[in-house]
Amino acid sequence: MENIDKQYEESLEFLYSQLPMFSRVGAAAYKPGLDRTIALDNLFGNPHRKFRSIHIAGTNGKGSTSHMLASVLQSHGHKTALYTSPHLVDFRERIRINGEMIPKEKVIDFTRRWHESDNDINPSFFELTMTMAFDWFASENVDIAVIEVGMGGRLDSTNIITPIASAITNISFDHTQFLGDTLAKIAGEKAGIMKPGVTTVIGEATEETETVFRNHAVATGATLKEAYNTPLLTSFTPDDEWGWQCSSPLTGDFHLPLAGEYQKKNINTLLNILNILPDVGIELNKEKTREGIEKVVENTGLMGRWMRMSSSPLTICDTGHNEAGLRYNLHQLNEIMQKRHKTTPDAKLFMIIGFVSDKDVDHILPLFPKDAVYYITQAAIPRAMPVDILADKCEANGITIADKFDSVKEAAAAATNCAAPSDVIYIGGSTFVVADYLK
Repeated sequence: MENIDKQYEESLEFLYSQLPMFSRVGAAAYKPGLDRTIALDNLFGNPHRKFRSIHIAGTNGKGSTSHMLASVLQSHGHKTALYTSPHLVDFRERIRINGEMIPKEKVIDFTRRWHESDNDINPSFFELTMTMAFDWFASENVDIAVIEVGMGGRLDSTNIITPIASAITNISFDHTQFLGDTLAKIAGEKAGIMKPGVTTVIGEATEETETVFRNHAVATGATLKEAYNTPLLTSFTPDDEWGWQCSSPLTGDFHLPLAGEYQKKNINTLLNILNILPDVGIELNKEKTREGIEKVVENTGLMGRWMRMSSSPLTICDTGHNEAGLRYNLHQLNEIMQKRHKTTPDAKLFMIIGFVSDKDVDHILPLFPKDAVYYITQAAIPRAMPVDILADKCEANGITIADKFDSVKEAAAAATNCAAPSDVIYIGGSTFVVADYLK
């Protein structure tokens, strides 16, 4: 076992150091286009053609939607693969079958086969690890794979697949240096996953993006299903414990354990995806569908979505990192604090936040409450915004800093030591701040 662990760490070191991933270093790792992906796919015998797939894109919500969909399929007895990114704690979170992460031996074996191949492809981290996932899925004869887009859609490595169905959860501003500086341009990139004869579910749309989606569907011969015009979620109310009590004609009453307010739109998108699956030969029943949604965390290992880490003080971490995602989170935090202040007027909100250097935080920081206690920090990745720079930006945006820390661990420990049982601690701003906290 010790030898396996050593070889696995060496494989990861190769992947990280020789093939830097975008999430760690940013634009330097970004390699648009599908030529390298297609070459890799050919090199390993076109594994993506050996299983059915469902393709999920979107600015926010694609991870939650992908995990819920995989859980429902798994609950129906299908051998279900799930490919997502980025990971939070363990690289192997990205690549799962029926909730189980890819074995270390398979990572080692794929990396060895790559080393031994004679080629000049020079792939990105994402291209190589996606091929690793598809290769494992094919070798395990999965029934169906839920594939989350990495970035955008049109030029994303995952776009070599021809799925049986696809979905675009929503469009918001993120990665504008690659996808475009208007919602219409970003929608055009994400619409690139549409395929002739394949139904694409659109979770949310504005007048601007709706036109893009409809025009692209006509141009490609895709079929659109507009979830925002097809409300299949008939009730969505807070659960006294955690999460939401919901109802739908497809499921009856069910409990959604994912407690973020933003899940209301994700669950309606999911229900619309489920509603078209019988058309492609996947029959569903209410009981198993309900079970899959209720057991999404247990079945898939989903982490970091409005995740409660402690009840006293209430400690929540969430990977929302762009303006749209943070607006949802801050609205929900405000509602929590308003309720607390009715019984405990002096309850405090502790905000442990950090960002990546290429994030336009000057447009995000004004959204944050001015009366919270701010402990700012930075994730342990090269792309993290240095804490001193963030401190200056906070000050320029009227946010008073209580303290600053070089690590998320130190910031979380300090907040936990200072917080009273009735206080609330929020950890976020960046996926990688949450990842460091979970580690």
